[in-house]
Amino acid sequence: MSSPAKTFRLAILISGRGSNMAALIEAAQCGRIPHSEVSVVISDQRSAVGLIKARESGIETLVIDRHGRSRDEHDREIVAALRERQIDLVCLAGYMRILSRYFIGAYPGKILNIHPSLLPSFAGLDAQKQALDHRVKIAGCTVHFVDETLDGGPIIAQRVVPVRESDTVEALSARILEQEHELYPEAVAAVLARTEISQAANS
Repeated sequence: MSSPAKTFRLAILISGRGSNMAALIEAAQCGRIPHSEVSVVISDQRSAVGLIKARESGIETLVIDRHGRSRDEHDREIVAALRERQIDLVCLAGYMRILSRYFIGAYPGKILNIHPSLLPSFAGLDAQKQALDHRVKIAGCTVHFVDETLDGGPIIAQRVVPVRESDTVEALSARILEQEHELYPEAVAAVLARTEISQAANS
């Protein structure tokens, strides 16, 4: 008889409203991200609205304030909290702080981010405005692994969003966000499925 599948423990890092966080929580709880649970949501901002949404979904929340501390000090406290909870995968969802080398080294190949452009185009802030300023015909979103480059880690999945002649930054951002909410859970599920296969092969 085969042993039961491992349940992967996810952590989500947020700084604001947490709409992608909510999409991941819902997907994990309804089984669209199989064999997973969101174990904790961590914010660097005490006022992050996403913390309320997470608590309403029954998820543990932590505020680890970054003010007055170096990036390295801040990240070491977050990593300690993740290790205490035996986290398998870290998902950044509107987390507005660049991770330190220490953080990335603590979870190599286990940190994901979603970005509102078709990387490698338009990395960094205001990606939707960058797309409109460059008059591109298509925009979109990308889920990628996090490494020490800005939005430059290996790409996991992308979704295309056509740009309309009448688009404002707000209108394009809203349509991209709809696709983010579908793409991020799919990408997380794919990463965990590959992890399961790898672990089974090595067991």
